[in-house]
Amino acid sequence: MEAKLVKGDDGIFDVVADGKRVFSKHAEGRFPDEPEVLALLRG
Repeated sequence: MEAKLVKGDDGIFDVVADGKRVFSKHAEGRFPDEPEVLALLRG
């Protein structure tokens, strides 16, 4: 799996893996912490 940062607009922060959004700051109202992101990417 490859990770890359894509610059967004309007404070949007999404984590996307294999074309699927696995975390949305907008929907959750917060940033994820690192262990949470790793768990989401592992599935």
